[in-house]
Amino acid sequence: MINGADTAFILAAAGLVLLMTPGLALFYAGMVRGKNVLGTIMQSFFMIALISIEWVYLGYSMSFGPDVGGIIGDLSWFALNGVTNAPSSEYATTIPQTLFMIYQCMFAIITPALITGAFAERVRFVPFLIFSLFWAILVYNPVCHWVWGAGGWLGKMGVYDFAGGLVVHVTCGAAALAAVLVIGPRRGYGRQSFMPHNLPMTLIGTGLLWFGWFGFNGGSALAANGVAVTAFVATHLAGMAGMFMWVVMEWITQGKATTLGAASGAIAGLATVTPAAGFVGPNSAIIIGCLAGVICYGAVNLKSRLKLDDSLDVVGIHGVGGIIGTLCLGIFASTAINPEGVDGLLAGNALQLGKQAFGVIVVGGYTLVVSWILLKIIHSTIGLRVHEDAEVVGLDSTEHTETAYNN
Repeated sequence: MINGADTAFILAAAGLVLLMTPGLALFYAGMVRGKNVLGTIMQSFFMIALISIEWVYLGYSMSFGPDVGGIIGDLSWFALNGVTNAPSSEYATTIPQTLFMIYQCMFAIITPALITGAFAERVRFVPFLIFSLFWAILVYNPVCHWVWGAGGWLGKMGVYDFAGGLVVHVTCGAAALAAVLVIGPRRGYGRQSFMPHNLPMTLIGTGLLWFGWFGFNGGSALAANGVAVTAFVATHLAGMAGMFMWVVMEWITQGKATTLGAASGAIAGLATVTPAAGFVGPNSAIIIGCLAGVICYGAVNLKSRLKLDDSLDVVGIHGVGGIIGTLCLGIFASTAINPEGVDGLLAGNALQLGKQAFGVIVVGGYTLVVSWILLKIIHSTIGLRVHEDAEVVGLDSTEHTETAYNN
């Protein structure tokens, strides 16, 4: 039977997760140069339209439809055929299935939007849309089914992911790495400074993302219950711990703290706790956030040594954070916190850590390979990258005939 409280809660959570995409647009836009603000915003914001359409006609059925060999859902729910306001027998049994569908749609929207930070300031808009559409079909939908779909093979073997460490963060991080390798660095990378043009905009985006993350993680309980509260608390504590440790690392290594560092640390903590949020207690969440602040900080600083132009640190924050969080689930998870969850290493179940590591390898490897092939095909046929002259002028003018600031 439909539960009114659960329904109201997930309606609100779906709205919060949708808010994360324009929040991400502002977060990214503040870190690019002024000539690329609108181009960066459009890459995230337009995903709301593109992926919503894909989700209605293909994505939801491929991700959550009747299982085919543990690999993918069939297309019996094409165009939401048979998806009604009655509860599903397999997913979120106390809310309308239509609500579960639209809640999951918000996750599908933000995942390709996250990838855009890796190649900010140098990719053409239409080829980017083609990549995003096919990436959703070939990567996001299958991985979502493997982990969260009824009958999905990773879920059946006991790989856990509460709110998207594998499905969202590892996939976007691996795709971001593939994009950096295929597209190459920005013109002048390593020879000139690429300073953020508006850090207050980035801080506003951080606040919107943090706020939306309560729906992202808390809503993944799919009911207004104690697990949702557990995830809500873990989300906030990991976010603040990530911020704290990132700033501490800046003090230690640079002698001063930065606003960008505080924002980056918060996002690192929030991303890293995502797969474990509903399975761990407050102290474990703080440890996870601290690990995120230290390890993701190191990963972001490593990119310059490797000469990888991950423009807005997608690999170092979301990819590395998703890996850490997925592994931490295998360490800190406890059925004393969530009886419907699993015990991790510290609760006497060392096997779970192995399962989580296997999930990281499979999802990360599959995403990296498929993303690289898809990017290579598009790049070698219609071309992903803007012309050098257009890169100098800026994407706002050359791709959208607009300007963010009239001087």
